[in-house]
Amino acid sequence: MNRDELIQQVKEKYAGIASAESQQHFHQTTTEITAEAYYEKLLQCVINEISRGTFDNVRSADEVINKVAADKSVLSQWK
Repeated sequence: MNRDELIQQVKEKYAGIASAESQQHFHQTTTEITAEAYYEKLLQCVINEISRGTFDNVRSADEVINKVAADKSVLSQWK
């Protein structure tokens, strides 16, 4: 899949996830960051990894999101 197309699809998916995430539920898991800030940071890391070719073997944004959800170590910049 074209990297630019994959980035656009991932942006749309994460936007949907972030808007569906209730702030109250998010605060149950962390109090250090808002849901919006968390997903923005995560999205930037994913975009950087897509640009680097980390996800060149995936066929959809869903695959990227599932890989990241299963193992954030696939993101070299995630801390």
